[in-house]
Amino acid sequence: MGVEIKNTFFSKPFLLSLFFVQNKWHQHGVFLHTMRVVYYTFKAGKFKMFATALLHDLGKPSTAYVKDEEDKEFKEYSFTNHEERSYQLIKNWFFISEYTKKMVRYHYLIRDIKKSYTEDKSRYYIKKEIWDSLSLEMQKDLEIFLRFDDLGKGKKRR
Repeated sequence: MGVEIKNTFFSKPFLLSLFFVQNKWHQHGVFLHTMRVVYYTFKAGKFKMFATALLHDLGKPSTAYVKDEEDKEFKEYSFTNHEERSYQLIKNWFFISEYTKKMVRYHYLIRDIKKSYTEDKSRYYIKKEIWDSLSLEMQKDLEIFLRFDDLGKGKKRR
């Protein structure tokens, strides 16, 4: 997609994705999904990931768009590069740790690597290089956080 999506707070895609619907992988809107991720993070005692859980999808509603016929048919959204938008929103916040900023920026990296391996090899190599540059501790934390993110999605709707 060549056009960068920047929905405003009062736009229909922003509000609908924030409170009601995301896509077939999420049972809830972004807000409730985020609260569920916070819950699972706390339940597991991973308190250093608290800020990540709160902020990981901060930029998601502003990236919501109808990508294809499937999105149209089911009245859902796609969120290309939502993790980078979330990072861009918080990168200059002095009260957020570098750890949290990295976790937010790369929270989708594992899934992106797997997806791009079959769909877009050039993207795969870029994402794999980023992964390889991260410390083993960061890689492990991203793997753990991905489980919380998945739990926060609830049951698949279709």
